[in-house]
Amino acid sequence: MDDKKISNKLNVLNEVFATIEKRKKDEGNNDSYVSSLLNDGLDKILSKIKEECDESIEASENGDRDKIIYEYTDLLFHMMVGLSFHNVKLDDIYLELERRIGKKKKDYTLDE
Repeated sequence: MDDKKISNKLNVLNEVFATIEKRKKDEGNNDSYVSSLLNDGLDKILSKIKEECDESIEASENGDRDKIIYEYTDLLFHMMVGLSFHNVKLDDIYLELERRIGKKKKDYTLDE
């Protein structure tokens, strides 16, 4: 894949995340799903991540490609809301992924 296609795809993620960040600043926006999640707090966000994770697993087990794409997109979106809640930027995630490229898990894990 060429750099321009990668850049355009990253722009989509960055745009979605920027919208989440904008909603985060607009706490009184009762019409915004993201604002309501953030206002309800971490427990609600984690509940949604768990729900979407379970639905992603179910879609994977059933093997329906369209459902897999749909559910994993929901999961990614809710994970991005969680990142925003914790003031973690996508750039932080990009850097962490970059740090892991070409390494074995034992060489980058924080667990050991």
